[in-house]
Amino acid sequence: MFAKPPPPTVLPTPPQPGGPFAAVLANPYLSVGGAAALFAVLAAALIAMTGDPKAGTPVVRLSLAHIGETSGPPGWKQALPADGAPEAPLDDATVQFSDDARGYADAGPMNGQAVISFPGSGGYAAGAAPLSNGPGLPQAPIAALSAPGPGGPLPVIGPDGTTAAQAYARPFTPDGHPRVALVIGGLGLNAKATRQAIETLPAEVTLSFVPYADGLQAWIDMARAAGHEVLLETPMEPKDYPDNDPGPYTLLADARPDENGHKLDWLMSRASGYFGLTNYLGSKFMANPAAMSAFTGSLKNHGLAFIDDGSANRTGGGVPRASADRIIDSQLAAEAIEQQLSALETQASRTGRALGSGFAYPVTLDEAAKWAAGLSARGYQLAPASAVMARR
Repeated sequence: MFAKPPPPTVLPTPPQPGGPFAAVLANPYLSVGGAAALFAVLAAALIAMTGDPKAGTPVVRLSLAHIGETSGPPGWKQALPADGAPEAPLDDATVQFSDDARGYADAGPMNGQAVISFPGSGGYAAGAAPLSNGPGLPQAPIAALSAPGPGGPLPVIGPDGTTAAQAYARPFTPDGHPRVALVIGGLGLNAKATRQAIETLPAEVTLSFVPYADGLQAWIDMARAAGHEVLLETPMEPKDYPDNDPGPYTLLADARPDENGHKLDWLMSRASGYFGLTNYLGSKFMANPAAMSAFTGSLKNHGLAFIDDGSANRTGGGVPRASADRIIDSQLAAEAIEQQLSALETQASRTGRALGSGFAYPVTLDEAAKWAAGLSARGYQLAPASAVMARR
């Protein structure tokens, strides 16, 4: 193959006038290194004199007592897209979430607290700085509204009849204006997008989380601490399944009710604090009356609501329900999203209420934040999704 080149010849360095100190100054590597070391010493001294450089950074303290080791059939995580490096597991110390889109890591049982520090508005679009959403919602689980499940606490109806759909929804006081609600989904997989949604969207915007996300309870706690009510996404069988496979806990249209029931119990016990479920895909599942009847029956027994993206507008009864009137980001362009949000306002003017659904794309989050900021001035009331539901 190729011959290895001979080692380079090293010539002796002639003595430098002025002694060894002059030789150091003449060497560019040593002089630059010395300057860097001097700068580091001066910076450390300045920090010691002025105080903590992170002083003033927002900090949220979250209990991690309810985040346990995920149980499930072998390979359930590997069945999901994994195109990034794993995120660091949660522990008792400072939590740092990576910005990988779909990273997963196995984490053991966790206890204690995590201290999560958020940067300012860095990385967000102009006009999308973190908001002060006011008082947060109570930390979950609320006493008497949960029971042990296969992966954690399962929602149950309280002894006094209180349901999760009532207790975990964001309180709402109508002001007489048409209501417009918005659900942003796909959260929990991408740390940067999830933080942006929690921090920059008004508290009235409902946030929907992926059940497979690592650190799911911590994300939900963060969202509720910022005032957002929360939905949990339920993977359902689409028409092109298994080519389009939402994962091993997908509810299948033709499966036995007990099979779907076991999957649903696992999904619902992934975290607590959500007031209802929403679909992820599901064009085939939601078109099956028997499958939907069993699904909504389970939700009724657990005291949960169901909000879909518009695919199940005429199905699912006996529980608090709502269907999205529009998917605002079916076209990923700022102008198209703006038009869809404007169309929601028009519908609310006609019917008194409207519900939109979107995914946590950067452009969607930016446009939703700008739109919501001026909604009240245009004569509409931003409402949580729970405030536009009806019992069917």
